[in-house]
Amino acid sequence: MEYLVTSQEMRFCDRNTSGRFHIPPAVLMERAALACFSVIEERQKRLRDACSPLGARAGNRVWVAAGFGNNGGDGLALARLLLQAGYRVDVSLIGPPEKRSELTRQQLASLEAYGASVRRSLPEGEYDIIIDALFGVGLSRPLTGEFLEAVEAINRIPAWVLAADLPSGICADTGAVLGAAVEADVTVSFGFRKRGAFFYPGARYAGKVLCFPCGITPDGFLGRIPQCFTFTESAEELLPRRRPDGNKGTFGKVAVFAGQEGMAGACLLAARGAFGAGCGMVKLVSHPSNRIPLQQALPEAMVASRPEEAAGWADAIVAGPGLGAGEETRELITFLLRETKQPLVLDADALNVLAQDPQRMSLLEELQGNPDTRRPLILTPHPGEMARLSGCSTADVLRDPARFALLWAEKLFAAVLCKTARTVVASPENGLYANGSGNSGMATAGSGDVLAGILGTLAAQETNPFRAACVGVYLHGLAGDRAAHEKGERSMTAGDLADQIAGCLSHAGERRKTVR
Repeated sequence: MEYLVTSQEMRFCDRNTSGRFHIPPAVLMERAALACFSVIEERQKRLRDACSPLGARAGNRVWVAAGFGNNGGDGLALARLLLQAGYRVDVSLIGPPEKRSELTRQQLASLEAYGASVRRSLPEGEYDIIIDALFGVGLSRPLTGEFLEAVEAINRIPAWVLAADLPSGICADTGAVLGAAVEADVTVSFGFRKRGAFFYPGARYAGKVLCFPCGITPDGFLGRIPQCFTFTESAEELLPRRRPDGNKGTFGKVAVFAGQEGMAGACLLAARGAFGAGCGMVKLVSHPSNRIPLQQALPEAMVASRPEEAAGWADAIVAGPGLGAGEETRELITFLLRETKQPLVLDADALNVLAQDPQRMSLLEELQGNPDTRRPLILTPHPGEMARLSGCSTADVLRDPARFALLWAEKLFAAVLCKTARTVVASPENGLYANGSGNSGMATAGSGDVLAGILGTLAAQETNPFRAACVGVYLHGLAGDRAAHEKGERSMTAGDLADQIAGCLSHAGERRKTVR
């Protein structure tokens, strides 16, 4: 697990690292510079090794673009280290001199004492390496003036670009581009990864993100842990342990309500997702015309004739994929809300019905608002569905999907996803998960149906719907990454994704057996 911090959370941790734990800010700055230096040296070594047997030296002309805040001080400290290591270094110090931080003034004095060339103007030469140390997390409004010119110059010069902590021009909290932004090859993040380098479009500008502690630890949060996190471990470490004496009922019974006439595929993919994630049994409720295709395609699943038959049997319910938003679906949603108590995953057309029908939405809010009738609930909207639920535009949602997910999680006491290139999951307790697994190949028909099935299984196995949703989204993305590796992002299908779930979990039982 890895924290993803906002600018405010990072400043709080920084202050406490120095103020509470007495690590001098100058020491932290020096460690940040050393982290960047190590990345550059490693790159240069790789380039030298890739050259001719004579070991031709990689280009060492460096331009450091430094701002007036402490991020600029990081850049000046790095410039000194590079100069001492034999690099040819030019430095441009951007911004009003009277606003320079004390640490930046100290680093400037040290750098000049070593004979570095420091200018107020932008360079005109050619460079092999550029260091972006203009703003880091300190930017809160669109770039203008000399800062905008500096960013444009960095992007214009054909060089390898390292951003210190965060590409300048990227909002540290949302990943939004503030007018313009540095297009980095590598971002070296200090302490903790910033949300702005994780969410798009910031992630695209950040390039490869490397995170170094630099002397900053979670102790600096003083128990106020950051709101947002992501998973970095294997899926098998996150899933519930399987009982060696279990049976098919032990591992969860999932009812899937999906597929109007001609949409058997939605039901099938959801069922395959559920089985792949490890449930013991699946019962399908779909349009009568889908019965034979479903039984032929997935004989392991049962097909129910009546909704109440499956609803009463299940440990968890999935509703929505391919159902359509007609009267039958509306009646089904009412039935599920009123007559069932199990964990419920509402996906696709189930969400569209709620968005179109204020009475059914009011019913859901009423039931979830009462502790006596509240159930574990997971909602899985993509940005268009979230926009319909929220009465806004899809563009509004895409600007800050986390905000909308958190709003609905609080309103419905539910785990709420917003499915984007960086899917977020919000909890009613204000927790936020941001998913880093997955790829563009998952933007294909049926991918969400597979996810709904995975979530159904984990909702049946986990008591906490938020954790079930987080792990399910992560597993879904890992399966997508395996499918992309095998088929390519352009050609993979949702069926390929479902096939790969097992590969993400294939060593879980073997590894845990040795632990016992």
